[in-house]
Formats: sequence, C-alpha cells, structure tokens
Amino acid sequence: MNIYLHIELAVRELDSKLLLATLAASRGHQVIISDLPSFICGLKNRSLAPGIFHTKSLTGSKEKIDRHQLIIDNGFKITSMDEEGGLVEVDYTDFTLDRYSKKTLEQASAILGWGEEDTDALKVNYSSFSNKIFKTGSPRADLWKTNFSSYWNTPTSLPKKPYLLISSNCWNSFQPFHENFKFRKKAGYFDRNPKHLQNFFGKKSEGYTRTAFFIEAIEYIIKNNENNYDIVLRPHPTENPDDWKTFLEDIPNVHVSNEGSITPWVNNSFAVLHNGCTTAFEAIIAKKPLISYMPFETKHTGNISNELGSKVKTLNELLREVNFNFSNIKSNNKKMKNLISDTFANRIYIDNNETAAEKIIKVWESLEDKNLSSQSKLNKFQNSMRYTKMRKATGNLLRNFFNKKPILNKRLNKFPKFRGPEIHENIKRLKHILRINEKIEFKLLSEKSLLIKKS
Repeated sequence: MNIYLHIELAVRELDSKLLLATLAASRGHQVIISDLPSFICGLKNRSLAPGIFHTKSLTGSKEKIDRHQLIIDNGFKITSMDEEGGLVEVDYTDFTLDRYSKKTLEQASAILGWGEEDTDALKVNYSSFSNKIFKTGSPRADLWKTNFSSYWNTPTSLPKKPYLLISSNCWNSFQPFHENFKFRKKAGYFDRNPKHLQNFFGKKSEGYTRTAFFIEAIEYIIKNNENNYDIVLRPHPTENPDDWKTFLEDIPNVHVSNEGSITPWVNNSFAVLHNGCTTAFEAIIAKKPLISYMPFETKHTGNISNELGSKVKTLNELLREVNFNFSNIKSNNKKMKNLISDTFANRIYIDNNETAAEKIIKVWESLEDKNLSSQSKLNKFQNSMRYTKMRKATGNLLRNFFNKKPILNKRLNKFPKFRGPEIHENIKRLKHILRINEKIEFKLLSEKSLLIKKS
C-alpha cells in the first residue's frame, strides 16, 4: 500500500514520521515523506499513485477542504492526527472546534487521537463520525520513552556543564500578530468557535507576560546559582530564537538553542522547567524531573500541563526546587518525584505492549484496497521536482536582480532539506530499537521528499 506522510514542521514531526515509515515499510508498505507542495505537485501530474495521505490537521478552512477534496477525487484516502494535540488546552471542546470541522471529518477516512480526552471530545462534538475516530496515542510520544533514548544524537551545541532546560511556549512568533490574526480569520477559526477571539488575544497576552516572568526567573537563578550549572532556553519551534537571544544577552551561562528536536535536550538536562508547555508531558514520559513555574494566574494557557511535576510560584521556591534537582543528580539520587497522574493518563495514551505507531499502521491497513497499492511513476515525480527547484531558483535570481537589495527570508524555515546520511543513521537506529530484521531502503526523491520501503 502507498502511504504519504505530510510534514509541515520538520523539527517537530520528522522523527515520528520516520518511526511510522520504518515500521510501515517493514510490513511491506511503500512510504513517501514530503512537504505539502511536493505531494500536491505529484498528485496533479499523476506521478504519485493513490494511497493513504496522512496529514497533520483537519482545520476547516476552505483552502484545506478544497485541497482534501482534490486528493479524494484522485483516489486517495485521508487520515489525520493533529500535531498540536491539544495537550495544554484548557478545554478540549474549544480545541475540537478550532482544529476540526464537520466537513473535514466527513472527508477523512480515519481520525487518530492522542488519548482519552481528545478522542472522547471529538466523538461527542462530531458524533456522526465516531466510527472513524480512534484512540491510538501519538508516535511522537513513542519517541519520548526511555527505550528510544538511544535513537537521539547528542546536540552539537550541548553545554559542557550540567544544565537546566527551560522550554518556552510564549508566543514570540516569527509571524507578526496581525498576520496570524488574518490567517485565522481566513481559515474560519472565529466562525467555528465564538470564543476563539478572546482565547486568541488572551493566549498572546499571557505569552508576553510569561516571557517577562521567564526573563526575571533566569536572571534570579543565575545570580543566585552557587552550583555552577548552566541554563538552556529552548524556544518553541514557531518562536524566533533571535528574540530570546536579545532578551537574555546580558545574562551569563545562558544558552538559547533551537538545534534539532527538543527530546535530546530533555534527556541530557538535569531538570526541565516550563509554564504551559507540551514538553511537560515529554519530561514525565522520559522520567526527567519537571518543574512547573506558575508566578501568575492564567486563564487561556497552561493550566493542564502546569498540574504536572513540582509546582512552584515564587522565585525563592523556584531556586530551591532547581537546586534540589541538581543536587539529586549530582549525588546520583535517581528517585523521581513525578508520577503519572490522571491528567497525564487521560491526555496521552501509553500502551506498554504496543507503540502508537503500530496502532496507527493497523488503522491504515484496515482501509486498504487494491486501488491504494498501484505503482507510482517515481522518475516522473523526480523530474518534476527538479524542474520546480530550477524554476524557483530562477525566480529568486530575477527578483534579487531587479531589487537593489537581496530579498532575505528571515521567517521560520519549517522544512530544511533532507540530509541522506542522517536519514540513513536514523532508520538504522530505529530498526535496532524495534528489532526489525527486514532490509529497509530509502531514496531521496528531492530535497523535501523521501521514499522508504522494504528492499
């Protein structure tokens, strides 16, 4: 069967898609991982044969609905797991209104849930589609488990000294606020959910307030740090790290890094500090000490994830908790204070006997028919990708030529080009961890399209 895995934000999604692809390929399926423009190009020129198109969201914008209809009309089936997950949302009802619509659920053949709460909320709010809503858990959460720790490389910019990891979720976005507002208006967020306007502005306001408290906390910890540890500030994938470097530039022993996935940064830290961040759930799964810093009351963000770990409200409490966790690690005291709470268990489904990736592949296999297993014209697809790249390069050259100053794109690079040696090593490690004996091969079809299949 042909399976197409859509990636939007590679730093967040690529590793879990490689896990899905490696497992699916070992079961005889042919998998292509790509960005959306590459897939749509292959769809329109009919070089890609029908298969499962697995996407990262089912928001109900007209653009997405029209695109999904085009995909369906060409013989494909659509499945989705929302990459946002709604893990830190106060109310899953709002989440299901914001991130889904009746039309997109109607178009989808299967909707996959992170856990009990999002799955149940979807079934309540879209009851006519409950038969195609499945609680599988997320392959991203699979990779947070300790048995996958050997999958992750050590970041090249890792500090030499022990460090506290601070995971940011402060809405310091690359995208200007008015552009984000315009995007949401066009995508129908405000129409689908009457509360979205207040939630949107409320989250932005709380994000800026959180930023100020984080800067204050980092200054306080460093000033009173007698244990010689560093701090790593990890921006959210959509945040501009240059903003944080400016905010923290005068504070010593602080590193701002968005290198690679956050998971190896969690694994190598002595503790994780957050406010309202999904990384809180990751730290719990990784059995890493977690500190939820809550210096002000929030209404729109963070209340759920802030229930996890050790909860502190003042700077003095925060410093004591950080030093306590540093002392525990330094003395090799591995006893963890974090336990799996009901809040956690209801938000992320963890099955110790089967990965979420395996459950998802079984859902795909239940949708299989002969039309989804025909051969793609990969040579034609590759040629079209080369032509698209050449045309884009020519266009950029002409635009820069007719402008006095070069046009520089400082926006978030959501999908850097694939690197073959890195992909090879990642698949090799996944095979070892999963004990896959079948020969798996991969081929770069373009800078942003990757084929994985059984040899």
